[in-house]
Amino acid sequence: MKCDKCGKEAVIFQKYSGMHLCAHHEIEDVERKIKKRMRQERMVVPGDHVAVAMSGGKDSAAVLSILVETFGARPDIKFTAITIDEGIEGYRNFSLPKVKELCDRLGVPHFVVSFKDDVGCTLDEMLTHDRKEASCTYCGVFRRTLLNTMAKWIGANKLATGHNLDDDAQTVLLNVMNGDTERLARLRPTRPQEGLVPRIKPLMDVPEREVALYAFLKGLPFYMGECPYARESLRGEIKDMLNDFEARHPGTKYSIMRGFDNMVGCLKEKYPQVPLTKCEICGEPGIKGVCQTCRLKERIKIAGKSPVKEQEKI
Repeated sequence: MKCDKCGKEAVIFQKYSGMHLCAHHEIEDVERKIKKRMRQERMVVPGDHVAVAMSGGKDSAAVLSILVETFGARPDIKFTAITIDEGIEGYRNFSLPKVKELCDRLGVPHFVVSFKDDVGCTLDEMLTHDRKEASCTYCGVFRRTLLNTMAKWIGANKLATGHNLDDDAQTVLLNVMNGDTERLARLRPTRPQEGLVPRIKPLMDVPEREVALYAFLKGLPFYMGECPYARESLRGEIKDMLNDFEARHPGTKYSIMRGFDNMVGCLKEKYPQVPLTKCEICGEPGIKGVCQTCRLKERIKIAGKSPVKEQEKI
């Protein structure tokens, strides 16, 4: 199997494009997609301090690598890595060293904040409490709040995440299956919200499989294990279903996102962006009254602490 661009040995066949690509042209294709999206949405501009959410997996490794490679020589643009340690035994303790290795290689400051410090216990401990919600509910809510809090604490004005094409397509289908059309409208915010650091997603046009290959070909350190709680959620089932459709109907994931982008304008008209208010307990942005993070903390009877006081710079 030869590369359609240069005739060298191909490392991938993109079914959706019909192209066989060698290592060089696969890296080039991934970076072209990422840089095109970053230009279109002006994700990084002069004066930015971008916090990068680092899990230790392939996606966050690829995001940090290409951001530093593209903008690292610019003295007016700064990057800082943030890792949330949920306290998942046999998972996060293996991925954290990979983050440190990459940050050291790229010369990027790295901060770690844990559920134990902020919430009072690890996710593993948290899930021993009586609960109605799935593990991903607790993890997702606490992670989002901690990333936002930490990004503000270090003075970042943007937060980059490793969400890829698969992640976004899964999110769209998840909300459709839940009948949550209002949440669909919120996936493309109209304007910045006070207290909420704007998110950027450089990988949103790149399939997960190609992100993994890109990280491997670039020699980036990353952990390949999967969260042991991942299969508890509906998202896991949607992921399997979507991968099956993609295998039989190449381009399905891109089609889902094109369709969503075409309809999101109508959704925003029906569900205009609601101004966020400060949580009555922690002051973080929320819809009204007490935020979901504080409600979950109260539900599991855990007193929260300020993550700012507990930081350790690596």
